Amino acid sequence: MKKYILSFLFAIAVFPAVGQERFVFTPQWTAQAQFAGYYVAQEKGFYKEAGIDVAIVHPSVTQSAMARIRKGESHATTLQLCQALEIVDGGIPLVNILQTSMNNGMVIVSRWGKNPLTQKGERVGVWSAGFGQLARCMSLKDNLNYEWIPFSTNVTLFVTGAIDATLGMSYNEYYQIVQAGFPLTDKEVYRFCDHGYNVQEDGVYMTWDYYNNHKEQAKRFAEASRRGWEWAAKHREETLEIVMKYVKKDHIATNRVLQKLMLEETLRLQVDRESGKREFRLRPDMVKKATDLMVEYGMIRGTVPYEKLIDAVK
Repeated sequence: MKKYILSFLFAIAVFPAVGQERFVFTPQWTAQAQFAGYYVAQEKGFYKEAGIDVAIVHPSVTQSAMARIRKGESHATTLQLCQALEIVDGGIPLVNILQTSMNNGMVIVSRWGKNPLTQKGERVGVWSAGFGQLARCMSLKDNLNYEWIPFSTNVTLFVTGAIDATLGMSYNEYYQIVQAGFPLTDKEVYRFCDHGYNVQEDGVYMTWDYYNNHKEQAKRFAEASRRGWEWAAKHREETLEIVMKYVKKDHIATNRVLQKLMLEETLRLQVDRESGKREFRLRPDMVKKATDLMVEYGMIRGTVPYEKLIDAVK
């Protein structure tokens, strides 16, 4: 009898409950507070309550999130709007099932008192994994013609002086540079959102093909994820504990102070500047702004209408 009970308990622990659907979610980057709401939804059981068995699988050095999507190994990922437009233009139809970012957090940080707008032709760091579409448009539009130098996951090139400035996110590289001992002022930091480039960033995307066959699953995942972000905004210290659990599990080189700053800034960027609310929606005007810029400066071949990214009847 004891052996039977142990076997039964093991089965419950290993196999998802009857009726739960398996769903693999891959954020576009390694474990960090940028994805706190999804970790909360997992740890607090929101996904389970929604009837989905979610596995959060981060990308690796050798396999990006989109590579996993293309192979069918993951069902959804987070993408910045400009990334999503580029992928759609490249022939992979994507649908946005949840928008978390309402504002742009990209910055250019310059060294030792320089203004990014005066650094024509200078060496500027850009993520080797992508994310720099909007910055390339800005460089061309403002006739800066930066020389783009790829970097991977940290600010070493900037700190050592190998580059003159670097792209960064206001919730990530910006704080890494501050922690490295660089006293930054408004002069050295160009914030895209303040210069006519306030284009939304992170949203959850999946292929239209997968979505059309799993609409209810996608809806439940989106609703549970939104619930996770709303909970995170109200319980920030406990959310930070959950983030650090994921960071330590994946052996990410970071620290609690940086993750706390990242969480606060990520949550701030979720509040729409105009309404003052967390709207969790993709804005048509921002899609148009992004597509117009990317078409004009050769990032994509043709306009991607808002309607191609959204299920209007869901």
